[in-house]
Amino acid sequence: MPDSVPSPKDELGMLKNLPVDELLNRMISGMVTLAINLTIAIVVFYVGKFIIGKLYNMVRRIMLQRSVDSSLATFVLSFVRIVLFFILIVIVIGILGIETSSFLAIFASAGVAIGMALSGTLQNFAGGVLILLLKPYKVGDYIEAQGYAGTVKEIQIFHTVIVTPDNKAIIIPNGGLSTGSVNNWSREDYRRVDWTIGISYGEDIKTARDTILDIIRSDPRTVKRYIEDDRHERGFAAPEASSEPGTDDALEPEPKRTLFNIFSSKRRQIHRRNAERQRKTEALLPKVDRSPSVVLGNLADSAVELKARAWTRTSDYWGVYHDVLEAIYNRVNAPGSSLSFPFPQLDVHLSNPDNK
Repeated sequence: MPDSVPSPKDELGMLKNLPVDELLNRMISGMVTLAINLTIAIVVFYVGKFIIGKLYNMVRRIMLQRSVDSSLATFVLSFVRIVLFFILIVIVIGILGIETSSFLAIFASAGVAIGMALSGTLQNFAGGVLILLLKPYKVGDYIEAQGYAGTVKEIQIFHTVIVTPDNKAIIIPNGGLSTGSVNNWSREDYRRVDWTIGISYGEDIKTARDTILDIIRSDPRTVKRYIEDDRHERGFAAPEASSEPGTDDALEPEPKRTLFNIFSSKRRQIHRRNAERQRKTEALLPKVDRSPSVVLGNLADSAVELKARAWTRTSDYWGVYHDVLEAIYNRVNAPGSSLSFPFPQLDVHLSNPDNK
């Protein structure tokens, strides 16, 4: 079995029995070793501090290049700095000869305890990081999630603030938003508008269909056939889901030949190639006919229901919906119109008890 470690009392007794010259030699040797370790620790600390500064600036430039949200960037940069300095201090303490295993064990235990106490908060934080990085929605989008619908006003680390159409501010934790379903009504630039129009039984469906189609087609905001042609006619650019700001090198000055700039240039080239490949793939796909249509939807109790559909830009959705609906009402109720809106009808049959 290995020899047991001598206690401090035994070591003190051994030092008392040593000659004075040997005791002085040990003290001088220990002081020299301590001075050397202290010098190495100081050098390592300043070199590590210099490296941490470089890494900090590199992470900051990457976040600026990728237009990361300012709140997330500030938190991540602070977190990176704290973690790197903690690692550096542990290394310096180890160089000085201080035992670090117990210190790390205490820190790990404290981290576990804090993590268990703040499990919900940490889940919201992780959700906020994912939302700010992946960007399933952005400020200004109209979303529907967690039983609420409204326009996104703020995206914070722990929660998202949306404003409902009646101007109520709803604060939703990011944990549920990152793991649940989110309906982003503003993500696509075109949407389909649906109407349900009821006409009386016995009226000509073809006449009603032609009338509704004429109203829809007369609205300049509706797509006549293809979305791509409508974009071109209005001068709108097709959205690019993978677009990133700052990728136009023609507008940027020639950067210095640093390792980070070389890496960023390569990344931008890869992004441009992927975007070009995506555009070519979409150009090969056949166009989808988005012409307005009116079909027989349902034979209801008191009306023949027609389903009308048309496509328009997302920003024009509600305007087109209400304007077309009003135009249909005015056309049907106009003098001389061959169409009419039905009313609920109920046939009542009375029986005479005397005539059995």
